[in-house]
Amino acid sequence: MASNYNGDEKTDREEQEEALIALIEHRAKEVDHLRTRVAYYKSEVLLLTLLDYHFLDESEKRLEETQRKLARLKGRSNPILSTKSSQNSVKVKEERRSCSPVKTIPTDQNKNPKHEQRPQLVIPSVNPKSSAPIKIETGNKPSTSVPSYAKSIVKEKGHRISREQETVETPSKGTKRKFEQKEHVDLIQMVSSSSSPRTINCYASNHMSCQHKRKLRSLVLCPTNDQLFVTSALDGYVNLWQIQSKGSSAQLLSTSDCASPNHRRWPEDIAWHPHGGTLISVYTADNSSSQISLLNLNKPNQKTRVKFLEDKPHVKGIINTVSFMPWEDTATCFITGGSDHAVVQWSERDGEEDSWKPKVLHRSMHSSAVMGVAGMRQKQVVVSVGADKRIIGFDLGTGRADYKHQIESKCMSVLPNPCDFNLFMVQTSTPQRQLRLFDIRLRRTEIHEFGWKQESSDSQSALINQTWSPDGWYLTSGSADPMIHIFDIRFNANKPSQSIRAHQKRVFKASWHHSLPLLISISSDLNIGLHKLT
Repeated sequence: MASNYNGDEKTDREEQEEALIALIEHRAKEVDHLRTRVAYYKSEVLLLTLLDYHFLDESEKRLEETQRKLARLKGRSNPILSTKSSQNSVKVKEERRSCSPVKTIPTDQNKNPKHEQRPQLVIPSVNPKSSAPIKIETGNKPSTSVPSYAKSIVKEKGHRISREQETVETPSKGTKRKFEQKEHVDLIQMVSSSSSPRTINCYASNHMSCQHKRKLRSLVLCPTNDQLFVTSALDGYVNLWQIQSKGSSAQLLSTSDCASPNHRRWPEDIAWHPHGGTLISVYTADNSSSQISLLNLNKPNQKTRVKFLEDKPHVKGIINTVSFMPWEDTATCFITGGSDHAVVQWSERDGEEDSWKPKVLHRSMHSSAVMGVAGMRQKQVVVSVGADKRIIGFDLGTGRADYKHQIESKCMSVLPNPCDFNLFMVQTSTPQRQLRLFDIRLRRTEIHEFGWKQESSDSQSALINQTWSPDGWYLTSGSADPMIHIFDIRFNANKPSQSIRAHQKRVFKASWHHSLPLLISISSDLNIGLHKLT
């Protein structure tokens, strides 16, 4: 009887060991899968989310716990059984190791002595196609807080989140994104490469009053705080908004009177200082009017918030556009373009608060109004486009035009891609061919074009603006109709990949949020639209 009892006990141990070995293999595959996701995100030049780190850490802990149970069970079994199970364990590891060379992912856990004895798991090499869709949920490095839209996912999975992870950053702190965090990604090779577009689902929209008395003119998102954006209108006021409830609504924080003092002109265009505390507004050069104003949002006194600069380098007409340059290795500067054909660089003076020095870059390269300006990241080149149908790339290093191109249509704006530093878009006045893509390295070559058919009118307005998605794959554009048009640059057709009916009247602009799956739009119906995406 004793012999039979020992035999039954041995059989039970063997079954337990086999079950634990199978469980180890299963959980090792789970860890491999999550590490593959991490490698995939890195290969797509995306920053890892805290959510993936959380899931990976939990899976590794479960794997270690199972391995410790197996080790304890081996300690109670006889030497022959231990040898047999060890061979099975080695066999499992060897089969998995044969998939690909070993790749290790450095983490802070490697510094912990508890993890020094952890067996090195093998993950297959990952070479995802660059045409794969990129999620737009986040474009920031992992922080000590879990994004608000990720908390519900973690809770649904049954995982615990510490108080530090549940803490959401305050509006005053925000999520900073600096120019030096950007890395070049080659997207041009995928332009117009797919016969079918990748669509985005807009599952909820909320509209609220813009709190302006006249039509809206500008919408700008804060570069240092994801919860803030501003709107401006023909009433001369600039409203500061804070996003609420994960993008479901927005709260008006302040209203500033930015109309020019003498002639009560409204801001024609607005740019947000890269440091986040100041807004630059441009006006007109007629009647000796003030051309530039600075709105300091950190000053509590409304009367001292707005400062008008004395310098007036533009000689006539409206100043149509203003844009900060993305060059982190030089002093902060912004560029303005006006109806006087001039492109002017404004540099921040050292040691002087809210003081800027203007310098005319060129005044004769355009024969008509300059409608848009932008800076290319890979080189100190200022791209300007005008009603004269010209595209000029002015090299600050050489002091001459390094890029020249002329098309058959008026140019209304220019917008560099946020990820591919050679790619930029130009808006034109040709119906159904409003958007053109160019490579700054190629002379007189258009990569792709697309546009939309307007139902309400054939006129093309310079107030209809475009924005890039954070991953660089999509463009959104307003329209003379109550529509937001979305373009997938990989789609080889000339039409929008999809269109969203967003307002009651024409849409001026629809901006992609930097970290939330959200579009924010403004319209001549005096409403702000918040559109949630998946």
